[in-house]
Amino acid sequence: MAKWQERAALLFKEEGLENLTKANVLVVGLGGVGSFAAEFLARAGVGNMTIVDGDVVDITNINRQLPALHSTVGMPKVHVVGDRLMDINPELHLTRIEEFLSPERAFELVTPQFDYVFDCIDSITPKLNLILAAKRKGVKVISSMGAGGKFEASKVKVTDIRKTDYCPLAKVIRKRLKKEGISSGVKVVYSYERPDESSLKMTDGTNFKKSFYGTNSWMPCLFGLHAAETVVRYLIKHKK
Repeated sequence: MAKWQERAALLFKEEGLENLTKANVLVVGLGGVGSFAAEFLARAGVGNMTIVDGDVVDITNINRQLPALHSTVGMPKVHVVGDRLMDINPELHLTRIEEFLSPERAFELVTPQFDYVFDCIDSITPKLNLILAAKRKGVKVISSMGAGGKFEASKVKVTDIRKTDYCPLAKVIRKRLKKEGISSGVKVVYSYERPDESSLKMTDGTNFKKSFYGTNSWMPCLFGLHAAETVVRYLIKHKK
């Protein structure tokens, strides 16, 4: 046990820490949800991690994303987050993949070597493909639904996607998964708060999104926290 893990060892116990050290996770998307999820995993002691994101830090990310600072604008998120994770745990076995996930790449990247896949993507098609890849390869996955347009921390929860409501993103993903023969069995982080429709902005689609909601500083990281908690609690009880 490294000295920095002393407090975690008291809570997780030695066996739990050992299980975390041997664990291998995949985090796709390093925005407001994924960047915090990845950090929580590293600080918990997860020993093997692959992070995937093809984007760079934009100044509009500063209000909610861990890698986003005025000094990092324009830098690849994989580099900023990756360097931070290695500074947290220099013994972390970290793989950085700087790319946006195509359908083919999702099925190539997800393999049974991973104990858990974190879907922290905010675009519908790549999100769907990542979930499908995990489900069809028998790899556990937790998917983040929409944090935009919402304020209330107390309404964030982890549940099966079939039990979601009041979330526009979850509704779309739920319908498209059903067309693929999947109506349940996908664990998601979501909020049952109704989104503030007045915060919705339509775009010309050049940023891969037709629309997006306003976001605050705490909801995306709270989604990442719930995802990380769910997975860490699973990992400390399961041996490789």
